[in-house]
Amino acid sequence: MSTPVDDELWSAVGDPTRRRMLDLLLTGGGGTATTLSEQLPVTRQAVAKHLGVLQRVGLVHVTPSGRERLYEVDEAQLARATAQLASVGASWDARLRRIKRIAEAIQRERLEQPPRHEQDG
Repeated sequence: MSTPVDDELWSAVGDPTRRRMLDLLLTGGGGTATTLSEQLPVTRQAVAKHLGVLQRVGLVHVTPSGRERLYEVDEAQLARATAQLASVGASWDARLRRIKRIAEAIQRERLEQPPRHEQDG
C-alpha cells in the first residue's frame, strides 16, 4: 500500500529541533513552551514558533493550562507520518534493488564479452 507523502508534514519534521521537541513531548507526556525551552538550546519564543509549525501540520495539539498552553503529540498524525516514511523507504529500497540488478547485468555482460584487441595496421 502506498501512502501519499505530505510535503508540509515532512518539512515540519525535517527540522532537528522540532524532531527533538516531538521526542521530549512523547517521553514527557506533553509539555509547555517554557518546559521545552528549558530542555533545548533555543529560546522560549523559538520553541513557540516551532510548536506552531508542528500544530499547523497536526503533529501536536494544544490545550490551555492556566497561563500556559499544554502541547501533546497527536499520535494518529504521528502514525500517519511514520507510515509515510515507511512507504518512502520501501519505494527507495525497490529503486535501489532495480539499480543493483541493472549494474550486475552490465557487469556480467562485460565479463562475458571477449576482450577487444586493436589490430596493428
